[in-house]
Amino acid sequence: MRKRPVHHTLRYILLCILLSVIPCQAADVLIIADAQLKPVIEVTHGLHKTLHATTKTYSPAEVRGNLAALLQQEDARVVIALGREALAEALTLPAFIPVIYDMVVTPPAVNRPNTIGFYMATPTSEYAELVRKHLPSLKRMAVVASYDFLNILANNVSAPTFSHSVRNTVEFVNTVKNLENIDAILLLPDSGVMTSTAMEEAYLLSFRRRIPLMGISERHVREGALLALVVDMVNVGMIIGEYATTALKSGSVGKLAALPPRKFELFLNMDTARKMRISIPDEVMRMTKRVYP
Repeated sequence: MRKRPVHHTLRYILLCILLSVIPCQAADVLIIADAQLKPVIEVTHGLHKTLHATTKTYSPAEVRGNLAALLQQEDARVVIALGREALAEALTLPAFIPVIYDMVVTPPAVNRPNTIGFYMATPTSEYAELVRKHLPSLKRMAVVASYDFLNILANNVSAPTFSHSVRNTVEFVNTVKNLENIDAILLLPDSGVMTSTAMEEAYLLSFRRRIPLMGISERHVREGALLALVVDMVNVGMIIGEYATTALKSGSVGKLAALPPRKFELFLNMDTARKMRISIPDEVMRMTKRVYP
């Protein structure tokens, strides 16, 4: 067997010694999230635009029951939790660790100090403002959802927006079917009410009565909703980065109620607009990220 040259062996030994004495780079901020999800990728992209610190990402499964020890091992000072599972783990940390959370649809009940978060659902007021400014033909807009969702997302909106509380999918469909003197129907991200079957019925009723639906996602617009205002996740990441920067400097984020998103992307279905004879101003077209079909 051919022998390895002595100088190659020595070089290999020296490299092993060097690697063993160089410490792993510590992370200032731990991100707890499923890094494969598109929204997480977008949030992380925005985060690094405003947060100039080292980060390391772990999945919720990797930190389950072990987050405090992992935090100490990484010498991290701030935790960003994306999603309800990640947040549940972060809430177990000692109060001196700042926790920033997002990627929850609506605000969760959080009693832990030194915690701040954001939610993903678009407030009704954003739709009301868009309609008032750019779509004056839609004078009366109904919002249909469960009481809890209406209380969170539509409690500060008055006429020409009218709230209709429902308890289940049957009430949801019946309410949509029996709405009178309404020019548009706004849906909220209420999965307990808006099942796929209920949505199919809502689309049929919408086109039959020529009352446009305003959806909560790009998928809804693709399926026939007139438009949707969807949270800009890169912007969300930038805002989280700003709060994380403050937390690294001061050691605290305080304790505030969950905050709504600030920036949205508009998706529009022009086929639906034509069929319902709704005029879309050029300004709205310029605002739109994507037009279907």
